[in-house]
Amino acid sequence: MSRHAERCQRLLKNLRQSGADTLLVTNETNVTYLTGFTGDDSYLLVTPAGNVLISDPRYTTQLEEECPGLELHIRPPGELMLEGTVKVLKQAKVSRLGVEGGSMTIGLQEQLAAKLEKLEFVTTSSQVEALRMVKDKEEIAEIKIAITIAEKAFAVVKAALRPGQTEKQIADEIEHQVRMFGGKCTSFPPIVAVGDRAALPHYRAAGRKIADADFVLIDWGAFGRLYCSDLTRVLVTGKIPPKLQRIYEVTLAAQQRAIEAIRPGMTGEEIDAVARGVIEKAGFGKQFGHGLGHSLGLEIHEAPRFAKGHPIKMQPGMVMTVEPGIYLPGFGGVRIEDDILVTKHGCEVLTSVPKRWEDCVV
Repeated sequence: MSRHAERCQRLLKNLRQSGADTLLVTNETNVTYLTGFTGDDSYLLVTPAGNVLISDPRYTTQLEEECPGLELHIRPPGELMLEGTVKVLKQAKVSRLGVEGGSMTIGLQEQLAAKLEKLEFVTTSSQVEALRMVKDKEEIAEIKIAITIAEKAFAVVKAALRPGQTEKQIADEIEHQVRMFGGKCTSFPPIVAVGDRAALPHYRAAGRKIADADFVLIDWGAFGRLYCSDLTRVLVTGKIPPKLQRIYEVTLAAQQRAIEAIRPGMTGEEIDAVARGVIEKAGFGKQFGHGLGHSLGLEIHEAPRFAKGHPIKMQPGMVMTVEPGIYLPGFGGVRIEDDILVTKHGCEVLTSVPKRWEDCVV
C-alpha cells in the first residue's frame, strides 16, 4: 500500500468518530497530502470503497504520472466542478457526506444540497490537518532539503550585503538565490527589516537601506519540491548597539531553554511558557507578543503551535519552529528562529545557521 493510500485509510478510521464514512476533500493542500497530486482545481472523494479524484483535462497526464492507480473523474469541457462532483457522489451512492468545514464554502454546500436532496452533510474540522501534524520519513527528508536550500541562499546574500542595498533588494535576492539552489520559491515573502522596522514582526521589505541603521532582521524560508522551511536571524551591519546585544542575548537564552525542554508529551502551551518565562524574568514580557512557534510542512503555518491556549501534546515526527522575539517600538527588535524535529526522547535542531552573538556581526 502506498503512503498516500495509507493516509486515506487512517483518515477514514478517524472520520467515523465524526459520524461520517466519506469525506469530500476540497482543500487543495489536503488533496496533495492524500494523493501526491501537485495541481489545483481538484477535489478528492474518500470512501471505504475507494477514492476518486475530480479534476479536468489539463491534468490528465500529470495525474497519471503522480497518482498511478488512483480512480479519476476527468471533467469534459463544459462540465462544471459542481456537476462533476454531483456525478461522482451519485455513482458512489453516498448518503452521509463529510465536508471540510475550513474549506467547503456555504455556497458550494447549498448547491450540492439542491442537486442531491437526500444527501446528509456532516461538517468536519481538521481531519486531514490532524494527520499532517506528524511527518513521515519522506516528509522530514523533504523539509531538510528545503532547509538546506534556504541556508545556502542566506549564506550568499549575507556575504554580499552592502550599505546601499535596500530591504526589497535583499528580499528579492533571497528569492533569486532560493531558486538558484533548486527551490521552487521562498515559502513566504522574505521579511527584511532595517533598524526600528525590526520591531514589526510581519514587516514587508521596503526602501530602507542597510546603511540607514546598525542592524537588520531577516526572516526567510524556502519551498523545496512541496515542503518548506522557515528561519530568522539578526545581523549587525554597523556599530554594535548595547541595547540590541542585551535583547539578543535574552532572546537566544529563551530559545535555547525552550529547545532543551521539547520532548514528546509536552504541550505547545508548556513549551511556550518556558521561553516566555525567560523573557518575562528579564523584564521584556510585554514585548513578546506572539506565540513561540508553529508547525510547518506543505504550508508555512500548520498545526500544532507553541502558544498559550494550545494543549496539543508533542509527538515524535512533528516539525516545529522555535522563534521567540523581543520588539521595542522606535528602536527595533530581535527574533531568532530555527526548525526542530520532535524525536522519541527530545528534539533535533534541523537548521544550522550560526546564531551566537559574535556570529551576528558582519
